[in-house]
Amino acid sequence: MKLTGVMPALVTPFDANGKIDFKAFEKLLTKLRADGVTGWVPCGSTGEYYAMNAEERASVLKFVAGFANKDELLIAGTNAGSTADVIEHTKRARDLGYGTVLLSAPYYATPKPNELIAHYQAVLDAVDVEIVLYNYPPKVGVEVGLDVLDAFIANPRVIGIKESSGNLLRAMDIRQRYGTRYQLTNGSDDQTLDFYLWGATSWICGPANCMARACVDLVKTIESGNWIAARDKALVIYAAMKSLESGKFVQKVKYGCELAGTPVGLARRPLLELSREEKAEFKKAMEPVLG
Repeated sequence: MKLTGVMPALVTPFDANGKIDFKAFEKLLTKLRADGVTGWVPCGSTGEYYAMNAEERASVLKFVAGFANKDELLIAGTNAGSTADVIEHTKRARDLGYGTVLLSAPYYATPKPNELIAHYQAVLDAVDVEIVLYNYPPKVGVEVGLDVLDAFIANPRVIGIKESSGNLLRAMDIRQRYGTRYQLTNGSDDQTLDFYLWGATSWICGPANCMARACVDLVKTIESGNWIAARDKALVIYAAMKSLESGKFVQKVKYGCELAGTPVGLARRPLLELSREEKAEFKKAMEPVLG
């Protein structure tokens, strides 16, 4: 798979009773497609995979796969806390039509590099999929280090890495050490210009749920080579990105969907609804995006 364009790390809509709201989901995906996204990444961090049971996760993957067009990229989040559970989620995703999965380190366990290498190898041995590694140390407590990338350099099924560390030096290290061997996908949303400068070719983007057109415009402008214009487009989303990075990311993205006309309900507990003051702050930050 060639990773290109803006692929939303999809929220999972919930109704007032806390059930998955597939009608709201369809409305959201229809709008995102019209805004120019290149594919779909369900059941990731923004999708609250950790708050859903296996049946719910499978229903989300099935729904998104059924909605997707043949020319749209499909990447399933299949992360879990143990290797066995990751393999089961990955098998299920493969059966539902996903040839590529996005995998961070298992949360809470904080595996050492040799253990993380063995974890990914076990998934590769068990399921015929491609893997996009996912480096997100603030959430899982461990980095997908360069030693992991070294270990899979000769394995064509490990195709890239989503870099969500917020550390630009990681992008520079990956570019210097591996050239174009690994496809670099941006996951540090507030540093998109910088990551593209250092070799990113795509953006798996949580904020795209509520500002897809602005994100797509930014990436297309970068790809055109007009970096000055791209800088100006980055400023359009800057206040919203800054707010998102300050905390309560999922709640703000979901509230942003409401502001954008595609309500998706609230995040599941333990995440609480934004306060009136927090909503006002994020609404103001979204004003340049919404126009």
